[in-house]
Amino acid sequence: MASTHLPTMIRDGALHLARLLGPKPMAKPVDMTGRQVIVTGTSEGSMGYMVALQLARWGAQVVATGRSDADSLQQALRAELGTGGGSLTARTLDLADRDSVSAFADWYRERFGALHVLINNAGILHDLLALRRQVERSADGVEIHWRINYLGTFHLTSLLLPLLIDSAEADGDARVLNVTSHQHVRGRNDRLLAAFANHNPWDAYGQSKLALIHMAQALHRRHGGTGHFRALSLHPGSVYTNLVAGGLESYSRVRPIQWLMAAPAKVALLSPLQGAQTTLFCATDADVQGGRYYDRCAVSQPSADALDASVAERLWALSEGWLAQP
Repeated sequence: MASTHLPTMIRDGALHLARLLGPKPMAKPVDMTGRQVIVTGTSEGSMGYMVALQLARWGAQVVATGRSDADSLQQALRAELGTGGGSLTARTLDLADRDSVSAFADWYRERFGALHVLINNAGILHDLLALRRQVERSADGVEIHWRINYLGTFHLTSLLLPLLIDSAEADGDARVLNVTSHQHVRGRNDRLLAAFANHNPWDAYGQSKLALIHMAQALHRRHGGTGHFRALSLHPGSVYTNLVAGGLESYSRVRPIQWLMAAPAKVALLSPLQGAQTTLFCATDADVQGGRYYDRCAVSQPSADALDASVAERLWALSEGWLAQP
């Protein structure tokens, strides 16, 4: 593991251990009957899975997405939901694939016709221990964290935005939530606007999460003037979920002793249910503020780079240019 990242990991582990030992913020139940919600990145055992399940329990009509095996995901969610609450539907969505994103948006528009809350939760962190030297890229040649965490999310949001705007005008409240991370502090604005070079995977992850904060703020500036549409970003806390467990399993050299690394991680990190609370709060609280960054169910302060509106606007223009490419 690169020694330069060890102090950050120790600091974050200590911070979240202290939070685990103290009181944990919990989102209050809200009647979500009649609200239509999409939650991306909801594989079993994940934080997104808990978000989708809880919102359905509160009455929402939820579409949960995963990269594969939507039938099994739907069966698992519906089995836990039971007969109470709203409804749950699962659908395949691969944010690294333009056709998959377009097909999902087309299917959703035809099937439901309205959208009140889009929760952009899906994300990846490849090479968790920063042991590999090669940069992983998507099929269309883009660095994989940037492609899935940011560009795919921007694409999906752009396609669904008309439904959200219509719902905001018709029902007085529509929201886009970008689930980002405290690790956005590793991102830098000058790297956002330059050609993406070889980066440590944690830096690449941080870049994508910084971009998601910029995206939410730019989106809110464009459409949040009436107060009926809100776009915001949030840090769910450091959560022991599939991103961590799967990340450890991906190393053949580490796999025999994975349990030794997983045990302290489970202690130092939040559970998926605990990690879901800030997302649930931002999806349901009547007074949540658009254009802001949330942590522990409250407004927080992102990095100085994340507050530069001029960079957000330039990034938005670059992202629209990417979407316009064939």
